[in-house]
This record gives sequence, C-alpha cells and structure tokens, in this order.
Amino acid sequence: MKIFKFGGASVKDAAGVKNLIRVLKTVGYQDTLVVVSAMGKITNALEKIIEIYFKDQPAQLSQELLMLKEFHIKIVDELFEDQTQKVSKVVQDCFEELHSFLKTNKAPNYSFVYDQVVSYGELLSTSIIHHYFEVQGWKSFWLDARECIKTDDYYRAANLNWEQTQDLIKSHTKDRQLIITQGFIGSNSNNFTTTLGREGSDYSAAIFAYALNASSVTIWKDVPGVLNGDPRVFKNTELLHQISYREAIELAFYGASVIHPKTLQPLQRKEIPLYVKSFENPDQNGTAVSKGKTLDPLIPCFIVKKDQVLIRLSSIDFSFIVEENISYIFGLLHEYQMPVELIQNSAISFSVCVNNKYKRLEELILVLRSRFNVEVKEHVDLFTVRHFNQTALQSIRANGKQILLEQRTEETAQFVLS
Repeated sequence: MKIFKFGGASVKDAAGVKNLIRVLKTVGYQDTLVVVSAMGKITNALEKIIEIYFKDQPAQLSQELLMLKEFHIKIVDELFEDQTQKVSKVVQDCFEELHSFLKTNKAPNYSFVYDQVVSYGELLSTSIIHHYFEVQGWKSFWLDARECIKTDDYYRAANLNWEQTQDLIKSHTKDRQLIITQGFIGSNSNNFTTTLGREGSDYSAAIFAYALNASSVTIWKDVPGVLNGDPRVFKNTELLHQISYREAIELAFYGASVIHPKTLQPLQRKEIPLYVKSFENPDQNGTAVSKGKTLDPLIPCFIVKKDQVLIRLSSIDFSFIVEENISYIFGLLHEYQMPVELIQNSAISFSVCVNNKYKRLEELILVLRSRFNVEVKEHVDLFTVRHFNQTALQSIRANGKQILLEQRTEETAQFVLS
C-alpha cells in the first residue's frame, strides 16, 4: 500500500477536490490510503469559533457556524448533481453534532475543547471527498481515524500509543483497496478526540505508513517539492531534489513547514521513502527523502519561525546560573507548555526563545519573577540557516531588523530578530 497526503491548500474548494481526482487518476489509486486535511483555512475558522465560544458570544458563534456550514454546502453544490441532498445531509449532521457539543460542554479546559471542535474540519473534508469518489465509480472506504490513532490525554499535541495504534490500523484497513481518512486527529482511552499538533496530517500519514509497511508516502503540496526556504519569505528559492532522513529531521526540527517534525522518524525506522510533490504537476519528480546524500544540491536552507518570545533571565543575587537553576527553569517550561526553540546561557544569565502556543506566558513569567530578574520580548522572529555560508549570513544581518541573539554550530546558525 502507498500513502498519499493532501493538505488544506489542495482541497480548498470544489476545483481542488476535482484536481485531487485528476492526481489520483494520473498516478494511480489502487492499494492507496489517502489522508486529507481540513479544506483551505477551515482549521483557522474553527479556532476563531473556539475563541468566540470562550468569550461567551452566542450570537456571533451562531453566525460563524452558519458561515462555515454554507462554505461546505457550496462546495457540495458545485461537486454533486444527483447526490447533492444526500451529501448536504452529511454536512448538516456534522454541524448539528458540533453545535450540540458547544451547547452541552461543561469542561473549562481550552485544549480539550479545541480538539473536539477543530477535528470537524477533517471529518467534513473527508466525508465530502469520499462521496465524490463514489460519483467517480470508485469503491472507497471512509475510515474514522479516531478509531485507529490512539493517544494519551495531552490535548493539542497528543502522544501516540504505538502498539495499540498499529493493531487497530491493520484490523480496520484489511482487504481495503482505496481508503480515505483524516489527518491530524486521534482519540484517547475515553474516546475523546485528540489532535497531533498543528499541521499534524503529515505525521498521520507516517503513522499509517509505519503500521502498514507502506511502499512510500507522498505529500502533495502547492509547491514543486521541498525548497531551501519558504518562497513567501525568502527570494530566489531552489528545489531540493533529494534529502537524507537525518537532514529532513533537522530541517523539520528547526521549523521547515513543508514536513511535520514527527513525520520522519517512523519512516526512517522502516526506510519508507517520502516524496514531496506538486498537486498541480503530479508528473514532476519533486523531492525525495530517503537514504543517501545529505542534500542535493548542497546549498544553504533558510527557516523562519515568527511570533516567538525571547525570555532573558539573570540571577537576582548575581550567583551563577548552573545545573540547579537550569533544571528548575526547564521544569517550569514543561509545566507551562512552552516549546523551546533556542537556548543560550552564560555564568549569570539564561536566554530562551519559546513558542507561546498554549497562551500561558503570563503564568510562567509570574513564577519566574519570584526567583530571577526577567526580561521578556514578544513577537520576535527566529531565523535558522542550515549549511550556512557568508552570503547567507549576510542576507539575514542585512534585513534591517535588530539582532537580539545569535548562535552558531558547525552547520547551523540561528538569529533572534526584532
């Protein structure tokens, strides 16, 4: 079996869904499991609904839900002729479930509510595309990923129960020729929905590939493959034809958005090749991630993470910041769910660049101030350059922003800019 993953950009509208069919007809769809994300920017729209829900604004909440439903119904109307009413009913049922949850939920836990709500993006997209497969005369099986992807209770970034997940995937996909399922979502031991982290659909594809000993994984993107920088941020980007597993893991760790950080490790264990290709030009080779050369071509790779937070700590009594203090700081970073992007320390100071994705920065700073002098700089950008040269470093320094922190290893240079 081969695994295909289509992101939100590839199915952002009816034309995107039709193009997905074209891609599958071009490259073949037998013995294929298709992982699909929410359509377009629907996850963002659902995040907005969650914010409105917690602000207790029922009128605006109803309006946003209606707009979201109409968006999906419009796609259904454009895709289907004879089955419009049938598929519209599926969409309607999804929104009734979502509305019922929001009406009856008593849990104050933001992350719990987040996972229950945003998962509807994937459930809606895969339901619509599954029915469109049927219109093509394709016999496909719609798989609820939550029945297979079993995790712990760490909402918004759940950890996988690998053994249970593998057994369930094998049993649910046995003897199926064409399967469509959701990326990003799973469930815990109580069958509450969990998610694998933002952009986690790539990881979902790798999980299915690992469990099924797949021949390959292909991620279909709106770019020709993995580029040496985000073309929306950096000029004159180049296509990387081949990347080793290790290098791809490094790039993903530092924030390269084309591949989810957790995607590569399960594929590397079984040496399952990963291809990143263009859904606009499916015949092109794209990028292959496998054993072999570190990079082809070997050129600097640029990565940026925006809207980060730089925290500088210094000891109140000018004592050294050593093992005990560092251990205490990392304990707090873990407790307050602060993903660490970069650290740097000296004898009496400690700097850390973090991602405030769980909105707990104020809580963390309050505790840190009881023990350290604390400086906080929000909305900073973290630039990383892999395989840097002097020209690449100069391009970062020349962009007009203030360098707050700079750090280098043999192959990697990082800058925190304001």
